[in-house]
Amino acid sequence: MNENIMDQAVKSAFPKCVRVDSKPHIFCPGCGHPEVLKALGFAIDDLGLQSKVAFGVDIGCSLLAWDFFNLDTIETHHGRTIPTMVGFKRANPAGVAIAYVGDGGGYAIGLSHVINAAIRNENILVIVVNNAVYAMTGGQEAPTTLQGMKVKTAPCGADQYHINAPEIIRNVNPTAFVARSITTIQFGLRKMLKDALQHQLDGKGFAFVEVLSQCPLNWKTLDKPQETFDFLEKTLAKAYPVKKY
Repeated sequence: MNENIMDQAVKSAFPKCVRVDSKPHIFCPGCGHPEVLKALGFAIDDLGLQSKVAFGVDIGCSLLAWDFFNLDTIETHHGRTIPTMVGFKRANPAGVAIAYVGDGGGYAIGLSHVINAAIRNENILVIVVNNAVYAMTGGQEAPTTLQGMKVKTAPCGADQYHINAPEIIRNVNPTAFVARSITTIQFGLRKMLKDALQHQLDGKGFAFVEVLSQCPLNWKTLDKPQETFDFLEKTLAKAYPVKKY
């Protein structure tokens, strides 16, 4: 294969808004974040939004998305990405605001920002990646860790509490776009994100998509791909139903 054909093949495998020169990405092997971002990139391409998007990334693994796209990008900490993107949208109503956070930043210290943005029906898209652990800091118990799941800070198994954010958001905002998707259904994830972006373009207010994602490093399944996807699709997706709410 000559160099030009190889170059075209590489470009066609990525959304146009992806920054190819920053690849390979810097996420861990097998991480689900790149799959979420790839689906988001195709959704942005489908709607022709590259020049309008402001992409906010939070602390934690979501931070590693800072150079994934050729998009105007900003990084903040601990869920503050959400009010930051609210500010951007209010200052620039023609822009498209996307806040990209993990389940630690979104559902622990940053939960109030998610809830208040939903109650006020802020016209932004919030994407929360749920891998059931605090991943970047070593796999500690997160608000999404399932009961009995053994993690670094709960070696005998996590307690019974875990948060169901889409259900909460639906209760505080009856008109918001609220959905949960999963990395292993790429076409469905891409469509879900595209519909959520269209909700913002139509001026309908708050859009929220939680994405179930694998973390082989902290799930201790790096060399066991079948176990990784069994846990994602059979255990996590059973506790967190994938659907539009």
